[in-house]
Parts: sequence; structure tokens; C-alpha cells
Amino acid sequence: NYIFYTDWAWTSFVVFSISQSTMLVVGAIYYMLFTGVPGTATYYATIMTIYTWVAKGAWFALGYPYDFIVTPVWIPSAMLLDLTYWATRRNKHAAIIIGGTLVGLSLPIFNMINLLLVRDPLEMAFKYPRPTLPPYMTPIEPQVGKFYNSPVALGSGAGAVLSVPIAALGAKLNTWTYRWMAAPPCPRPARRAR
Repeated sequence: NYIFYTDWAWTSFVVFSISQSTMLVVGAIYYMLFTGVPGTATYYATIMTIYTWVAKGAWFALGYPYDFIVTPVWIPSAMLLDLTYWATRRNKHAAIIIGGTLVGLSLPIFNMINLLLVRDPLEMAFKYPRPTLPPYMTPIEPQVGKFYNSPVALGSGAGAVLSVPIAALGAKLNTWTYRWMAAPPCPRPARRAR
């Protein structure tokens, strides 16, 4: 399992960075634009963090180490989104472009700092042994390029590019929500002929 972890650690980190930044930005910008209040994105990220801590407790109750699930650092990236919306005087398009880019760039950096503070996986692997993987599960050594030596750079670059259209999707969801919430137009009473 440790060999599997070391082979795929950076691959999973990059995939994780992209998926987490897009997941954060779509919900955060949706709620922020829905309320129109800077600070709502940070509130959304805080709720997500609490949910993950609850999940950690559930795995811990099953006998896994408490570091088995690493809680992602969503809150600072959401704060950057809130600051962008506030600094641009509630400009929706600036929040999408600048805020989305900042979320995609910052989340992998904060998560790498987070991972460096977690206990060594090798120590965990010896402490909690698992059965060996069957042959068909044996990982293939990933063929990676030079840029891949920096998973934070790759995660940040891809995250920044993808978070902007996903932020635009979150903003567009507001339009659909308002249409769904809107009452149907009242028919005008027919005028009597004079």
C-alpha cells in the first residue's frame, strides 16, 4: 500500500486539487451571488470543512487512524473569493474571472501546506498493516514529464484555468434559481368594452 501511495501521491494530489477547487468555487460563488453578501463564500467553505471533520470522526470510529482523511483547506481560498467580490464593489464578472482564478491558484498551495503537517504515511503504513494488493491492482509506474515534478504548479495552473468556467456555471445557476423561484405572471383582468 505504501508503494501504491508513493507511486500515485502526486497524481492524486493534482486530481484532488482540480476537483476540490472546482467544487469549492461552484458552490461558493452560487451562494455568494445569491445573497449578494461578501463573506458568504467563506461561510460555505466553513460548512464544508465541518462536514469533512464529521466524516473523519466516522472513519475514526471504524478503526482507521485520524489522519486517514485529510481535511482539505477550503476556507482561505473562499476568503480570497469573498475579498475579490468585496474589492470590486460586488462586480459579478470580476468575481468569476479574478475570484475563480485565485481559488484555483491558491487551493493547491494551502493543501500542500496541510499535507506537510500530516504524519508520515510510511509510519501509518507500518502501524496499520493491510493485506497486499492482488496482481491486477498493482500500479503501473506513471510516466511523467518535467513539469510534473511540481504537483502544486500543475494543480494550480490547471485549477486556475478550470475554476473560471466552473465559477461562471455557479453564477449561471443563480439565473435558473431565480426563474424557478419567480411567481408566474398574473393574468390581467379583461377590460370591459365601453
